[in-house]
Amino acid sequence: MLNAIWVVMIVIAVVCGALTGKLDAVTKASVDSANAAVSLAIGLVGIMAFWLGMMRVLHHGGLLRDMARFLKPVMVRLFPDVPPEHPAMSMMIMNITSNMLGLGNAATPFGLKAMIEMNKLNQTQGVATNSMCLFLAINTSGLAIFPSGMIGLRAAAGAEYPGSIILTTMMATAISTTVAILSARVLSGLPMFKLEPLATSQAQEVHSSDAEILALDTEEAEALMVDEQAEVPAWQKRAGYGMALSVLAALIYALNQKATAVDAPPLVDVFRGVFSDWLLVILLVSIVLFGVVRGVKVYDAVVEGGKEGFDVALRIIPFLVAILVAVGMLRASGAIGLMVGVLDPFTSMIGMPAETLPMAMLRTLSGSGAYGLSSEIMAVHGADSLIGNIVSTMQGSTETTFYVLALYFGVARIKNSRHALPACLLADIAGVLGAVWACHLLLN
Repeated sequence: MLNAIWVVMIVIAVVCGALTGKLDAVTKASVDSANAAVSLAIGLVGIMAFWLGMMRVLHHGGLLRDMARFLKPVMVRLFPDVPPEHPAMSMMIMNITSNMLGLGNAATPFGLKAMIEMNKLNQTQGVATNSMCLFLAINTSGLAIFPSGMIGLRAAAGAEYPGSIILTTMMATAISTTVAILSARVLSGLPMFKLEPLATSQAQEVHSSDAEILALDTEEAEALMVDEQAEVPAWQKRAGYGMALSVLAALIYALNQKATAVDAPPLVDVFRGVFSDWLLVILLVSIVLFGVVRGVKVYDAVVEGGKEGFDVALRIIPFLVAILVAVGMLRASGAIGLMVGVLDPFTSMIGMPAETLPMAMLRTLSGSGAYGLSSEIMAVHGADSLIGNIVSTMQGSTETTFYVLALYFGVARIKNSRHALPACLLADIAGVLGAVWACHLLLN
């Protein structure tokens, strides 16, 4: 689907450029956008490597394990047809917690294995169960605590406060995840999505490419699990979270001081200023102190995660080049300006700038493509503008729905996805609207 969309974008740019007499600008944009994509990726390497390294400190400190324990009672209630001690339950918990911490490379094999294990409980082979649909709805809702990749992209785009989207992303992703759970539950009861078993001959076979994808990063995922098995001493656990609470107390103190000052600005401005100025620094200090107290070799962990960040930044260069060239040609031809003019009266009714609509649509199809598009939008409108903040929040609070559904259902040999797609799309829409609302509330 993305291939077709990309071709259509190029064709529209050329046709529109010819009709408006801007073919020379379209040609120039194709070259300039390709160069800009490479420059962007190179600028992204450092910040991506650093923050993925910091996430690795949290992992080695046992936060992933602690979060998994916290989530298990909730997951047992959400998935009553999956036994609490079944491997599918543990794999789902590891997948969700890994996504929340931004450990995407480890989250994927956990999720794939979770689907395979759930399929072993499936009494309707070839048809997605309610648990499968709910799990993928949650997975594609973009549930996240720290959008490290987007923070890096904003820093590379020249944002004054790259971390200002952390709170907006949390708010938007909380909305999308809530809608994902509710929609999956409601849709599962509709007659059109009633469970009906398929004949064995109708079940989709696993392709070799799926098997290869399942093996991708499996060693890293297994290493994560092994590392998480080591129990942290009780005193280290208490000290680690004591440090985190101390830092949180310091943040609350700073908010109180600014809010109660004689010449204090409005409360929203106080909140925005403190978190924009202090949140990223406080988060950095908290992670380092957490790692030290938990006995983590902080420097080694940062270097280890940094290597992964470096690889990720380099791997997305081809995707950035492709999407930025297409978008640059569209903008130079005048097609994007025309689309914005047509859609603005409708999108403005919900406070959504029309310039952000292409991002909302592309995000469901391609994560790397969305990175490229968001960087191009921020380059035009500014990373700290309302439009820049909205697309940044969208990136962190939504997922590549069609890719995830195709990959996960392909591995589990699911032919009838039932209500999974509409549930995921409703979650995507909620995430987009949540991003618009959160940015207007905190960053406008």
